[in-house]
Amino acid sequence: MADPLSTKKPVRRMPTALTGADDTSSQALSEALGSSFLLVRIMVFVLLGAFVFSCVFTVEPNEVAVVLRFGKPRGTGAEVLLRPGLQWALPYPIDEIVRIRTGETKVVRATNAWYAVAPGEEAIGAEPMAQATLSPGVDGYTLTSDGNILHVRAAMKYRVADPVAYAFRFQDVTNLLANALNNSIYQSSARFTADDALYLEPTAFREAISTRMGNLIQRFSVGITVDEIVVETRTPQYVKQAFDSVISAQQDRSKKVNEAEGYYNERVRTAEGEAAALRAGGIVSSNALVQAVSAEAKYVQDQLPYFERAPDLLKARLRIEALAQILTNAPDKFFIPDRTDGASRQLRIQINREPQAPVRRDPNAATNP
Repeated sequence: MADPLSTKKPVRRMPTALTGADDTSSQALSEALGSSFLLVRIMVFVLLGAFVFSCVFTVEPNEVAVVLRFGKPRGTGAEVLLRPGLQWALPYPIDEIVRIRTGETKVVRATNAWYAVAPGEEAIGAEPMAQATLSPGVDGYTLTSDGNILHVRAAMKYRVADPVAYAFRFQDVTNLLANALNNSIYQSSARFTADDALYLEPTAFREAISTRMGNLIQRFSVGITVDEIVVETRTPQYVKQAFDSVISAQQDRSKKVNEAEGYYNERVRTAEGEAAALRAGGIVSSNALVQAVSAEAKYVQDQLPYFERAPDLLKARLRIEALAQILTNAPDKFFIPDRTDGASRQLRIQINREPQAPVRRDPNAATNP
């Protein structure tokens, strides 16, 4: 503000005219600012597109996904599981995507009670060299109810039935299932003798392991469905030969017993069949004889009135009927006529007939085609 007591008047400055150089610089500055704003807008759209693109993800077939928002599953009930297809979630660390394979069969193995074997030997199916004793901390084993040592291992095939429980209930489900399977092996081995587990009741031993494993899975609510549990048992290497000898002897014994039982059953069936045939034949013969006697008795009874009226005529008729039957069945018949002088004729028959002499054929004779 000007001093009112001052005698000097304020001087008004007039704007100076812009030169050509100033106009060029101003225009360049304006263009630079416009280009910068355009680049900023493009970057904003690009970042916005990248943000939207990062929020979209794909759930592959045979799997489901769960979105964790700040560590908690997003949604409730069936909405927690995202099915195969395009899905949406905020970028990490707001949302975290957990994928769970549900359409494949998984396998967990329990080998704590199995002897040490090199991976190469395991791959080709070779047995390790037999040792005199077990190596502590290296060879696994289990004790049976009769105090013997066995090697047992198992492999369980399963599928995911409840993805949420399978993925979030335990930190390491595979380790949990392996420990549970080892527990089932040890618990079942303590209930069986070595002979029962190996030879006498191997099916019951495997079923005991499967039952124990099923109870543990139900207790822990792991969220899986068991397809199959394969159990393999072995004797210690240093006593394997003795066990094999026992098995061979038992197999020979079973073979001999089966052969003896088969022979016994065959002979009994043959004897019973022969006895039944004899009984049936006796019954048939008895029935035939009774029927024949009854027929003869009826025939004689029927001829009695004729005999009473004319005994000679009936005798002659019966004689003629007997001769007719005899002549019908006789292979040779000889008719001897009566002599005119009334004397009897003699008939001589050669019992043993002379053999016929062989007929010699002319080798030069033509033969019939």
